[in-house]
Amino acid sequence: VVDFMEKEMDNPTFRSDTVLSDVHLHCPSKRHLMVRLNAVGQPVFLSYFKLLWSTEDLASGKHVGEITTGREHQCRSGDELCDKDRSNIKKGELNSEGVEALLDDDGDLEVVRRPRSASDLQAEDLLRDIVCPVILMKGKEDAFEDEEQECTRSDVVKIEHTMATPLEDVGKQVWRAAFLLADYILFQRDTFRCCSVLELGGGTGITSIIMGTVARRVYCTDVGEDLLAMCEQNVALNKHLMEPGGGEIKVKELDWLKDEFCTDPEAPYSWSEEEIADLLDHCSVIMAADVFYDDDLTDALFRTLYRITHNLRNSCTVYLALEKRLNFTLRHMDVTCEAYSHFRNTLNDLENLQDGKMKYTVEPIKLDFCQFLVYERIEQL
Repeated sequence: VVDFMEKEMDNPTFRSDTVLSDVHLHCPSKRHLMVRLNAVGQPVFLSYFKLLWSTEDLASGKHVGEITTGREHQCRSGDELCDKDRSNIKKGELNSEGVEALLDDDGDLEVVRRPRSASDLQAEDLLRDIVCPVILMKGKEDAFEDEEQECTRSDVVKIEHTMATPLEDVGKQVWRAAFLLADYILFQRDTFRCCSVLELGGGTGITSIIMGTVARRVYCTDVGEDLLAMCEQNVALNKHLMEPGGGEIKVKELDWLKDEFCTDPEAPYSWSEEEIADLLDHCSVIMAADVFYDDDLTDALFRTLYRITHNLRNSCTVYLALEKRLNFTLRHMDVTCEAYSHFRNTLNDLENLQDGKMKYTVEPIKLDFCQFLVYERIEQL
């Protein structure tokens, strides 16, 4: 197994229908472990995603302005060090090892790199932690019992997920827009406190888990028993994050291609009549992250959105987060973003809807709020 893994890591190959989230390529987490095979034989990884402030800070109501992210800390440290090094060079002083600055044959300065200090390593650790590969384990048991204490830290979200899946299984991966929406939830936590929330296309459940730290109840929904089992496992792994605020997360099936909630008592993630009534009576927030990649599914989601909001007792705010993915298409012979264009057109149709029953208002959210999770907040988000 180890030899196979090493060869695959050295020479990764993907089929034409393989979809890979680049969250882990840009910021691998401190624990990035292949722990088991799921029911359909896909490798399941375990990742720790560090919050740049802890849930203890959230519970105490610490102001967002008091928080300094790891990236800002590293930049300031780097600026200070650079200024110091420049002044040393100007004065002709020796560097920290006592080696005199030298010029090369062309007269250019040869900079001798100083030893890295503990503070540098600590700052870098916030951005890019060590990746630790392990032997693949088959089964549901967690082989890392010695790390159980670290698993319950209040500043770490523990997520099981897959990587490099076919398009129909992308919900099992972790995507950047989920982090973006989670950041917004943490930034506007007072807005969501004690709310009843519905997430559409919850996937691994990471956004619902963050929402569960402040909301009263979250219905995290998706489709597919294997995916929902993974989501339920992630909710259980992070239960300690919700306990201080008394939040609750219910993992449920919600198929956008069907007109009704699944109420079959034999189905593992079906809805009870009481749960449906609770959702319709109390839900005031609906959210979805990175679910707009297929035109048919986009249409189905907006139909589901209209149907549910039409039946809610109270008005509702819907938060949609996505990443514009640019692709070169032969049909246009140009770089286009067709999935995003279709999303925008459908959103405009919803806003312009005039049926005498519902009115939708669409407002963009500026992305100048603080970043609490370690990921690359690119301009396409």
